[in-house]
Amino acid sequence: MQDLNDMVFFAEVAERGGFAAAGRALGIPKSRLSRRVAELEARLGVQLLQRSTRQLSLTPAGELYLRHSIAMRDAAQAAAEAIAQVQTEPRGLVRISCPITLAQSGVGVLLSQFMLRYPAVRIEMRILNRAVDPIEEGIDLALRVRPVIEDSTTLVAKQFAAARGVLVASPDLLRRQGPVRTVEDLAGLDTVAQSAANGRVSWCLEGPGGARHTFQHEPRYLADDLLTLKFAVVEGVGASMLPDYMCKEDLEAGRLVEVLPGWGPPPGILHAVFPSRRALVPAIRKLIDFLAEHIGAGGFNLTL
Repeated sequence: MQDLNDMVFFAEVAERGGFAAAGRALGIPKSRLSRRVAELEARLGVQLLQRSTRQLSLTPAGELYLRHSIAMRDAAQAAAEAIAQVQTEPRGLVRISCPITLAQSGVGVLLSQFMLRYPAVRIEMRILNRAVDPIEEGIDLALRVRPVIEDSTTLVAKQFAAARGVLVASPDLLRRQGPVRTVEDLAGLDTVAQSAANGRVSWCLEGPGGARHTFQHEPRYLADDLLTLKFAVVEGVGASMLPDYMCKEDLEAGRLVEVLPGWGPPPGILHAVFPSRRALVPAIRKLIDFLAEHIGAGGFNLTL
């Protein structure tokens, strides 16, 4: 029977980019690691690593084998952590990915509160605006705001709340370029939006009674960051479509007003995606439950 430790050794060498770094992490001599990986390749009958004097790289077979090696290693770690922590407080490292705006609008605060509640938990958060593959990238919990998609049979989705997009503008902009009583009136407003091909943007709006309208426009201001766009909207540069959780306080304070209440884009779902096996780890299970408790249908509940 194959020694499963060889899969762990191979995964560490591949992820750390060399035998020396992996040996330091594992506390194993470099020569021993090199021998074990060579023996593994011989048993499998394929080359997993391309070796040169300067670097290591994975062969196609190595890339495939690495995915399974990481899954096996993580499953073993999860099992050990689950058993060790059955009767103890959550502990250990949790790796999270989160969109930038979501992190800035509430999740960052919630994670800080979670860590204060469970001081033995460590968190490593990657804040980025791209789709993350939890299995491929070693993420325990990937937060998303979009329709829930079943990624694979190995991933589980936990829905927290609907996230509504809101068409907003400053009162000053509406005084200058309004009023806006119908979707046709939107053509009279300056707009700001995220970057798009050829500088043209289409907003698909849904209204009362299932009505639909596509508003095509050429924004005055394009930016890839929603928080930057919100600053422009508050200052009166143009109207924009923003997540409700991002502009809630500005709406309540009167710095922004909703344009055409009842019209907006189809709602997204604020949810988490995670490998099913990782949900057995107490720290991850507690964090999922914590987020579900404090993210409500009306936005973030930060009264902890």
